[in-house]
Amino acid sequence: MAAGVSAVEAAALAAVDEAEVARLLRELLVVPSVTGSAAESDLQHVLAGHLERRGLDVDLWSMDLAALRARPGFPGGEAPRTEAWGLVGGTPRRGDGPTLILQGHVDVVPPGDPARWEGDPFRPRVAGDVVYARGACDMKAGLVAILGALAAIRAAGVRLRGQVAAHFVVSEEDGGLGAFGTLERGHTGDACVITEPTGGALMTANAGALTFRVAVPGRAAHGSTPYEGVSAVDAYLPVHRALARLEERRNTRADPLMAGYPVPYPLSVGTVRAGDWASSVPDLLVAEGRLGVRLGEDPAGARAELEACVAEACAADPWLRSRPAVVTWPGGQFASGRLPAGHPLAALVGGACADVTGGPGPPERGAPYGSDLRLYAGAGIPTLQFGPGDVRFAHGPREQVRIGEIVTVTRALVLAALRVVGTERGA
Repeated sequence: MAAGVSAVEAAALAAVDEAEVARLLRELLVVPSVTGSAAESDLQHVLAGHLERRGLDVDLWSMDLAALRARPGFPGGEAPRTEAWGLVGGTPRRGDGPTLILQGHVDVVPPGDPARWEGDPFRPRVAGDVVYARGACDMKAGLVAILGALAAIRAAGVRLRGQVAAHFVVSEEDGGLGAFGTLERGHTGDACVITEPTGGALMTANAGALTFRVAVPGRAAHGSTPYEGVSAVDAYLPVHRALARLEERRNTRADPLMAGYPVPYPLSVGTVRAGDWASSVPDLLVAEGRLGVRLGEDPAGARAELEACVAEACAADPWLRSRPAVVTWPGGQFASGRLPAGHPLAALVGGACADVTGGPGPPERGAPYGSDLRLYAGAGIPTLQFGPGDVRFAHGPREQVRIGEIVTVTRALVLAALRVVGTERGA
C-alpha cells in the first residue's frame, strides 16, 4: 500500500470483504437478466435490497416508457420490452461536498448457442480465481465492485463530506434507455465512474455505434428458372463490398486514444436475411449491422456517409440503379463521448489504482464500442470507465472475470470515492 494512503482510507480499504465479493458475484450471475426480460427487472429489485442494507437512500421506480421514447435525445432500443426499472442509491448527505456517481448496467446479452458453453451460462463455473458465466465481466463484476466499495465505506464508519451515488441501469446493451431515464429523472452528480470491463486501463473516451438496416430488392421467380428473376442475394454483394471499402476509408486516421486498435471504428454486418422459400429466387434481402462513430463525430454525418456509400453502389449497378436499396436506422444509436482533456478525474482514479496496487497508474485509452459514458458526458457530467474484466471475453461463451481483479477495482473505487467526495474532520 502506498505511503500516501490516510488512516481513514486505510480503514476503508481493510473493510473490503473479498469473500463477500466472490459470493455476491455468484448471486448476481444466476439471475438471467437478458436485456428486455423480466429477469432484468427482477435484478433491479434484488440490487435495491442490497443498497438499502448498505444504508443508502434508495429510489426504485418504474419508468414511463412512452414518455421517455417521446423525449428529445432518446437513444433508441432494440429489445422489445414492456417495463423498465430505474434504481439509484445515495449515501446520506451530511455535508456540502460533491457527488460521485458509480454506474453500472444490470442487463446482459443472450447467451447464444448453449452447446458453446461448458454448462449452463447462468450457473457460474469457478476455476481457481476465475469465474465463467454470462455477464461475468459485462458487467456484473462491475456491479459487485460498486456494492463492495459502498459496503466497505459504511463498515469503516467513514463520514463523507459529499455523496456517493450508485446508478444501476437497464437496457445499456441495446441503446441506453436506463441511463437516459435515470438522468431524465434528475439524478446527477459532479463526476461519474462507469465500471465497464476495461482490462486495467482508464477508458476516457468511447467511440459510438449506430445500428443500420439495408433492404435490397430482387425479383422473385421459381428456383428452376432463376434467369426469370433477380436474386436479392446477388444484388446485395456490390453493396457489401462498398461497405467494406467505407470501413477502410473511415479508419485511415484515428484519435491517439484509439490508435492501439487494429480497426478503431468497425463497420460490421451482423445479420443477413433473404427469401421465404428454398425453391424461390429471393426478392428481398435485409442486412443489419453497426457503424462505428469516430470520437467527436456528429452521428448525423456518419449516417449520411453510409447512406451515400450505399447510394453510390446502387447507382453503379444495373439492377439497383432504378430500384436502389433502402437504408434505415433502427435500434441503438450510440454517439461518441469523452472525458474533457486534462480533467482531474482521470488522474484521481489512476492515482487511486496505483496506491492500491503499489505499481504505476493505469494507461489511458479510448474504447471502440458505445456505452452509457456518452449520455453522462452529454449531460455535463465528467465521466470515465474503469472496471474489472476484459471486454474481449464479453458477449462470448468464454465470458469470465478474475475475483482478484474485482477486489482491486473495489479498493480503487473506495479510494477514488473518498478522495472525490471528501471526509468530515475527525472521520
